[in-house]
Amino acid sequence: MESMGEVLRSMNNSALRQRSRDLEQNLLNHPLVKQLQAEHPELDESRLRLHLSRLYQYVEESRHCANCPGLEKCPNDFQGHYSKLTVETVGGMADLYERKTACNLKIAQDNQDSIRKRIRSFYVDERVLNGGYDEIDIMGKDPRRVSAVNRIFDYIAGAKENGLTSRGIYLQGSFGTGKTFLMCYMLHELAIAGYSGVIVYMPDFIEELKLIMMDNQKLKEMVDTMKNCDLLIFDDIGAENLNPWARDHVLGAILNHRMNRKPTFYTSNYPLDGLEKHLSITSKDGEEIYKGQRLMDRIAPFVDVIPLYGENQRGTVR
Repeated sequence: MESMGEVLRSMNNSALRQRSRDLEQNLLNHPLVKQLQAEHPELDESRLRLHLSRLYQYVEESRHCANCPGLEKCPNDFQGHYSKLTVETVGGMADLYERKTACNLKIAQDNQDSIRKRIRSFYVDERVLNGGYDEIDIMGKDPRRVSAVNRIFDYIAGAKENGLTSRGIYLQGSFGTGKTFLMCYMLHELAIAGYSGVIVYMPDFIEELKLIMMDNQKLKEMVDTMKNCDLLIFDDIGAENLNPWARDHVLGAILNHRMNRKPTFYTSNYPLDGLEKHLSITSKDGEEIYKGQRLMDRIAPFVDVIPLYGENQRGTVR
């Protein structure tokens, strides 16, 4: 169907003027326009003729949507939107109004985008966050992890129903059992409920701190983000190579701010007593038992420990 504007601009030619009249009549006889008239008998045909361009847009975009090629290839003027016509009576006269309306594909994309914006990751592979989640597969992949998965599901359900508490989770298990995946699933589900979340891969985070320790602004922004998000996950804690400054002035400050305020979550290969020993040893000062205990006082009382059993799922869909 050619552009209405192109036809109208060539009306100085009699043949094209006739073509224009035919196009107008065809448009007014289109089933969608007839349906509009049937639903709104108060709308005079003369008003329709004043809004031929709106009718044309409405019919064309309806045709595009009926043969939708997908959101990325949407041919409508405003991608992911279609023209919706309404009839309103103003000053005693019914008239035709148009507004752009998001289609279901656009609404779904916007919802996913808003969920992603609530989740921020530091040094975690984005594919883990965006890989999609199937609850049946999560539960059924390895029967030995059913108990842990049920407790994660219960935590999510409780947070959705009653809101967040200051209590988090310490998810402990061996390599490749799906700890990171389950925490990302929790973040995703609670982001749908409106909560913001951050997940931090500890080994890379600690190494990065050594590089940015003199960049006060970048360091402050990173730490403030971790302090203030609704849910914070330290992924693979215990695998990092700690130094006293990172442990005492960065990690300690974050945990000190969050305890009794917002929940913090952890995944680790260590049980809690093993993590305490790890946190007591730094690359510079060796073993400092008191400082390890001090940090654990900001972790252990504020988490429920969930052991995760199962086979190493690395290289397979978790």
